[in-house]
Amino acid sequence: MKKADIGLVGLAVMGENLVMNMESKGFTVAVYNRTTSKVKDFVQGRAKGKNIVGAYTLQELVDALDKPRKVMLMVKAGKPVDDFIELLLPLLDKGDIIIDGGNSHFPDTARRTEYVQSKGLNYIGTGVSGGEEGALKGPSLMPGGSPAAWPHVKPILQAIAAHVDGQPCCDWVGEGGAGHFVKMVHNGIEYGDMQLIVEAYLLMRDLLKMTPDEMAAAFAEWNKGELDSYLIEITADILATKDEDGKPLVDKILDTAGQKGTGKWTASTALDEGVPLTLIGEAVFARYLSADKDGRVKAAEVLTGPSPAFDGDKKAFVEQIRQALFASKIISYTQGYLLMAAAAKTYGWNLNFGGIALMWRGGCIIRSVFLGKIKDAFEKDPNLENLLLAPYFTQAVEKALDSWRAVCAQAIGQGVPLPAMTSALSYYDGLRAARSGANLLQAQRDYFGAHTYERVDRPRGEFFHTNWTGEGGTTAAGTYNA
Repeated sequence: MKKADIGLVGLAVMGENLVMNMESKGFTVAVYNRTTSKVKDFVQGRAKGKNIVGAYTLQELVDALDKPRKVMLMVKAGKPVDDFIELLLPLLDKGDIIIDGGNSHFPDTARRTEYVQSKGLNYIGTGVSGGEEGALKGPSLMPGGSPAAWPHVKPILQAIAAHVDGQPCCDWVGEGGAGHFVKMVHNGIEYGDMQLIVEAYLLMRDLLKMTPDEMAAAFAEWNKGELDSYLIEITADILATKDEDGKPLVDKILDTAGQKGTGKWTASTALDEGVPLTLIGEAVFARYLSADKDGRVKAAEVLTGPSPAFDGDKKAFVEQIRQALFASKIISYTQGYLLMAAAAKTYGWNLNFGGIALMWRGGCIIRSVFLGKIKDAFEKDPNLENLLLAPYFTQAVEKALDSWRAVCAQAIGQGVPLPAMTSALSYYDGLRAARSGANLLQAQRDYFGAHTYERVDRPRGEFFHTNWTGEGGTTAAGTYNA
């Protein structure tokens, strides 16, 4: 009997769909689930007649695999991954490969890679984006871990990935936790994209008093241009969907948002790396604020503010919202790429930034035509320090800038909260400020803590301390940076 090309553990929806995807590309797949009744139901149901082998113990799974054995885990992130690694290690041989396709935190993946390699085996942690549909029809895959494992899994992962212009949305990212790091940043950008769309929706709903059908038409139109993307597309569909009574379903959904933690990890990592990931941070905090529904309802009874009302040209303002959304989106990706560049230096990764944009162009949640522009920018300048400095993005923001400012000003004046859009504009203005106000901040630090400062009339790297009160003396505190 022919051995299976790969084994998969975890037959939830994502796991099942990946198995069906692999089998449809010509691979034989062995499957196992801790609740073994799921294995039986799957192989006798959806997988009946397919090149899919059911295994009812991990030993059966391992025995069914061709060498080097490849076992992919599609289980809940955290302890379950560690538990399965411990169960698999005694059953596998040197050179065999364990693959984690869950949403693991990248430091965990780095630790597991080192641990599994110490046992003579190889390990891959791969981001898988695209949800249930992507898993079945072609996800975006971001593998990292043991370089020796990549040649053995490359034919399978690139075959099942989404393809754009004939290129697979999957390539080797880097060692250790690099793959799951890039997936984490992808999810952080996803948080930013979603929040920006919500803010555009709020402006239409609360300021312009547009109906869901009118908003759906606007988003559908936007999806024909530079904002063409999966998230804009599904937003139009959502706004057009009616409940059983014929009324817009979106109006009946409770305004509290959940999250699984990847956005928080992205913001936390940015703090560790000293990267101003302001927009994604605001997107995470906006979800926290949304979750406090009871607190917001109570506050609404006490706190006052303007009642949004608009008396201008609505059609023209909708176009300004579109431009503000596009400019803010550029900021989100700019900050995400700055975080990847900083982490690459910290962890010694050689990240292919244009290649990452290509991996995100298809299959994943943030897929869009916009990513092609990022790929082009890094192909023209592989050493590009900031996405905003690439000619296409410099010109795009300049074109949208007046509309962006007008939208943010109108929202602030009318009391419509735009935390992501306004923070994006503040970042842009902060970035173009050759001289900021941090000279005063550093003077304050030196005043109360003797933290010293540099001078504009002296070379960088020389530090000075002033005895501001006449009582502090000349002793300075040590300097340090985040």
